[in-house]
Amino acid sequence: MPSTPRRSLLAALLGSATLLVACAQASAPGTAPASAWASRDAALAAALPMPDAGRYDTHYLEWTDPSRARAVPAKLYLPALSAGPVPLVVFSHGIGGSREGYTYLGKYWASQGVASLHLQHAGSDRSLWTGNPLTLMSRLQDAARESEAMDRVRDLRIALDRLLADRLGARIDSTRIAAAGHSYGANTTLLAAGARVQRGGEALDLSDPRIRAAVVISAPPFYGETDPQAILRNVQVPTLHITAMADDIRIPGYYSGVQDRTAVFASTGSTRKALAVFKDGSHSIFTDRLGTGGAELNPQVKVATRELALGFLRSVWSDQADPLETLASRHQALLARFEYQR
Repeated sequence: MPSTPRRSLLAALLGSATLLVACAQASAPGTAPASAWASRDAALAAALPMPDAGRYDTHYLEWTDPSRARAVPAKLYLPALSAGPVPLVVFSHGIGGSREGYTYLGKYWASQGVASLHLQHAGSDRSLWTGNPLTLMSRLQDAARESEAMDRVRDLRIALDRLLADRLGARIDSTRIAAAGHSYGANTTLLAAGARVQRGGEALDLSDPRIRAAVVISAPPFYGETDPQAILRNVQVPTLHITAMADDIRIPGYYSGVQDRTAVFASTGSTRKALAVFKDGSHSIFTDRLGTGGAELNPQVKVATRELALGFLRSVWSDQADPLETLASRHQALLARFEYQR
């Protein structure tokens, strides 16, 4: 890891935290063939309600940012039944993930009329799990460098540029775009939504003005930064923060728990923001993994997560009667804490 007096933005989220996320995802089908993804999808469909495939179209997109010579692959879930342009969520995965993850979110949102563009970040994606096991730690450290943290936000920007310029862009409402992400992806989301760190006496601004709302799932703290409010107060778009009481990152010498997720919520400058804390559930319960958190609880949390996120975004985009509190009441048995500030 970089050894600077103030640990990097990356240490903010990664430091040791990254390694736990890595361990949590290492058992997932990282570089698995298509048959493994199909098996995963079948298991998800058996465990929780999944939308009919006829309600959305899936598009694999392969882009390159020539300024960085970096591939930016993506997977777009696009509503199949919508007559006009639809809202869009740009989703950023956790470390070691890929565009194939978080299908329980993407498929559901698209079936409900919201396109979902799942990015794959080439410097911190599933390729980390390939190669010499003895160099895995080094690969994880590289994935947690500040340069990669910034490149992930640039991936988001280039993906939006390319999608909106593509033939599929005509089906996207460019005035209703949100960012969302889990773990490392939650920090990517916050940076795209306005979070700033000081570097060289200046504020590093990676925000994208097209992002009008953010869904922040299991956000690690900006570890090593002395004033989280100074970093997050510039996030002015509406934000929904989702976590769980057992949303722990724990390895020898490092611990980050739910109090860090709620501190991110408290420090965010959004005048309109919500916090949903589930009573139970692990850090990786918000991925496609089914075993974590328990066979009964896991699908319940997934259903509540995707419904709360959709309700929040619809309320932001339509500015109509807010369904979020109604949805929170529906899932009250699962929630330890719910706050909504407007």
